[in-house]
Amino acid sequence: MEEIDEGVNGSESKSSFEGLPPNPTAATVYRQITRNDPLVLPCKNSLVRHSSLKIEAKLSDVSAEPGRVTEECQSDFLPELRSGAYADIGFRSTMEDAYICVDNFMQNFGSKKHIDGPSAFYAVFDGHGGKNAADFACHHLLKFILEDETFPCDIERTVTSAFLQTDNAFEKACSLDAALASGTTALAALVIGRLLVVANAGDCRAVLCHNGKAIEMSRDHKPACSKEKKRIEASGGYVYDGYLNGQLNVARALGDWHMEGMKGRDGGPLSAEPELMTIKLTAEDEFLIIGCDGIWDVFRSQNAVDFARRRLQLHNDPIMCSKDLVDEALKRKSGDNLSAVVVCFQQQPPPNLVAPRSRVHRSFSAEGLRELQSFLDGLDN
Repeated sequence: MEEIDEGVNGSESKSSFEGLPPNPTAATVYRQITRNDPLVLPCKNSLVRHSSLKIEAKLSDVSAEPGRVTEECQSDFLPELRSGAYADIGFRSTMEDAYICVDNFMQNFGSKKHIDGPSAFYAVFDGHGGKNAADFACHHLLKFILEDETFPCDIERTVTSAFLQTDNAFEKACSLDAALASGTTALAALVIGRLLVVANAGDCRAVLCHNGKAIEMSRDHKPACSKEKKRIEASGGYVYDGYLNGQLNVARALGDWHMEGMKGRDGGPLSAEPELMTIKLTAEDEFLIIGCDGIWDVFRSQNAVDFARRRLQLHNDPIMCSKDLVDEALKRKSGDNLSAVVVCFQQQPPPNLVAPRSRVHRSFSAEGLRELQSFLDGLDN
């Protein structure tokens, strides 16, 4: 059974087992790129980045549990993946989100490389200034990952390189067709065996449910964030009223090559390089939520986990759960396009959490015992 799911527009619900997506039909040049097309940059083993950019994969950057990264995990747990996704245009006039769910890319793409256990890819793209960049990244990011000769031996380097290659390939496409000019944030999650790798560029967010507790697997890249602001200013940009160069409300994104002062071959204040986090999954890891910023505008991370957990306990269906999240965001008056992906790591629904019993020992004082005895004696009379 095929396990690819791609969604790029409208109000739609998709499952990882509904079959292959239709081939892109738009007549624009970016839809027709193939491996031999000159618009696609060749995969390289070396990764060159501007001096202002660094790969930042430290768990301490987000609110994950200490010690979860993970060479120290000794569990033999292997995830059994189920996924679903749902998108809605919301209160906007156009849909600029895209997503993709692939529960087994080694099988579906016929790769000869060997991976023990699951090989899955999930991603959400939140476009701005049009949806071309989001569509382009949705159709090309995984391809660049799988074409890299070092994959899956050096996953973090491969994923980082794929983000930058996708960005550069889109710049080439825009140079041939200016109508494609746009940008997109991107968040991708790979499950390779027991390994969960999350790469984020922008303000989409991934949240892991670990035994009912929300663990943020990404950090929102907002220009006003001190870490991003420092990088922006070191790259010749500035932050005005919370906006990068007074124009964008994200500090990292793919595309936006048409915006003056944002990007260049030698770098720039707007970075396409993702920030990565890697953990090894255990039996206490229940599911992952990936959502565009429209979801997180009205949900806190723990609130989303609690909500999704209750829904999964009710119907144990990641497709319905993703729709539940989007519908609830609409009820809470989110003003953006809405996309959510839910990935379950086990076949059974999340278990009920048992609150530990109190260890407080209660006792009567001597005076209390005397009063109780006096009361009981009075009943006998």
